[in-house]
Amino acid sequence: MYMKYKSNRNVVYSCKYHVVWCPKYRRSVLIDGVDVRLKELIKETCDQLNVEIIEMEIMPDHVHLLMEVDPQLGV
Repeated sequence: MYMKYKSNRNVVYSCKYHVVWCPKYRRSVLIDGVDVRLKELIKETCDQLNVEIIEMEIMPDHVHLLMEVDPQLGV
């Protein structure tokens, strides 16, 4: 399996994070267009921070986000 590494001026890295979060009491609030807007906001924010989104899934009661982040930035 080929592993892709990224680098900046002083490090070579491959930092992938699997972030999962859910609304309070796991209520199904991410529906009826809220999920679409949330996806847009996440993409905008990741573009501003130079974070690569590998995979994103928004369910009605939780969000899964797999991303690659520069280790100097962190999560």
